[in-house]
Amino acid sequence: MSFMCNSFRVSSVFTVALLALAAGCSQDRPRDYASQRPDVGQLDERDRGLQSKDVVSATDQLAVDLLQAPELNASRTQWTMVVTNVENQTSDPRYNLDIFTERFRVNLNRYGKGRVTLIENKAKFADLRSRELGGERDDFGQGGGGVDAGSGGIQPDYALYGRIIEMPNRGTSYFFCQFNVTDLRTRQQVWSNAYEVKVAR
Repeated sequence: MSFMCNSFRVSSVFTVALLALAAGCSQDRPRDYASQRPDVGQLDERDRGLQSKDVVSATDQLAVDLLQAPELNASRTQWTMVVTNVENQTSDPRYNLDIFTERFRVNLNRYGKGRVTLIENKAKFADLRSRELGGERDDFGQGGGGVDAGSGGIQPDYALYGRIIEMPNRGTSYFFCQFNVTDLRTRQQVWSNAYEVKVAR
């Protein structure tokens, strides 16, 4: 009986300590925390066009769809895949829409282990390799007899890329965000899906 009582007391003390810690942490947050750190999955009435909610929703939905694709799940080997850039066909060419494929890449890495192996983009791989494994500089400031930055590594079998197209109108814009996976050996488009949204301008 005393053992049960002692256990109950320890549990109660532990619970009280956790509640006190949580209360202390919540008091450490500024009162306007929600306005300073809005939820990335929510729309903000101050903004127009594509928002973070669209990036989150699109990449979550499409990653789930790709990882459930019959072609991928029927494969006896992992797909080796490179993720490329997003083609910007919106009214504002300044948008860096690669944020869609970068978050898509993270989702595939997080949830696709055992089915998808992500391969570094060729240009980025060459840059990393030449900077980290390059040879000594010669008298002309050029790389010496170091590593050939363009060679080596696993060659991807598939490429994931995106294309975002905008149809602007007077009060709204319609965005068609298309993502495709192409077999680099056969040119076959093995998967394609899209996220669509209409927003106030």
